[in-house]
Amino acid sequence: MKKNIEKLEIFNLKGKSLGVKNRSTFYLEIKKEFLKTNKISKKVKSIRLLLMNSEGRIYLQKRSNIKEENPGLYDKTVGGHVLPGESWNTTVVRECAEELGFPAVILNDEFNNAVRTIDLKIIGIFKQVDEITNFESVRIDKNENKFIQPYISAFFIGYYDGAIRFVDGESSRIEVFSLKELEDEIKYNPSKFTEDIKFMITNYKKYIKPINKV
Repeated sequence: MKKNIEKLEIFNLKGKSLGVKNRSTFYLEIKKEFLKTNKISKKVKSIRLLLMNSEGRIYLQKRSNIKEENPGLYDKTVGGHVLPGESWNTTVVRECAEELGFPAVILNDEFNNAVRTIDLKIIGIFKQVDEITNFESVRIDKNENKFIQPYISAFFIGYYDGAIRFVDGESSRIEVFSLKELEDEIKYNPSKFTEDIKFMITNYKKYIKPINKV
C-alpha cells in the first residue's frame, strides 16, 4: 500500500479511538502540534521487530538517507504501522514481506519448539515479547529537529536464516551484529543508532541468543 494513501486508526493518549485518517494527514497534524506545543496528543499502533539468525546475530537495517525521519541511522530490523482492522501478528507478517521480502509466522506458544524444528531458511519464526501503550519514539528529521512521538506498540523478536532482499527502498542495507558488537557500537558511537534500537537492546537483550540456548 502506498504510504500517502495508507489509512491509520488514531487514538488519544488514553487509548480511545478517534477514527481513521490518511497517514500523511496524521503526520502533518502531529508535527504541527509538536512545533506549537512541544508535545503530541495522538498516537497510532505500530510493531517493532528485532530479527536474528540461528546463531543469535542481530540484523539491523540502515535507514535510507532519503527517509524523512532518522535518515541514515541503524534501526530495528522491521517497524511498521498497524492498519485499521489488523492484528499485531498480521502487521508483522505483512511488514516482513513488504520491507524484507520473506514469509513469516508468529508462534508465541510454540516458539521454542518451532525455531528448533522448522527450516529457518524458508520462513521466519517470531514471537511477541512486549506491548507498551504509550511508547515514546524519538524521531530526528533531515534538519536534525527532534520530536517525540507516542505509539501503542508491540515488540517482537525472532529468527530467520534465509535471504533478505529489499522491496520498498526504505533501507539502504542490512548489517549483522553479535550482541556484544552491537552494545559496543552503541556505547562508543551512539549517534549512529536510533533511540528505538537502543531501547530494544536494553530491554529485550535476554532474548538475543543462539537457538541452541533458547
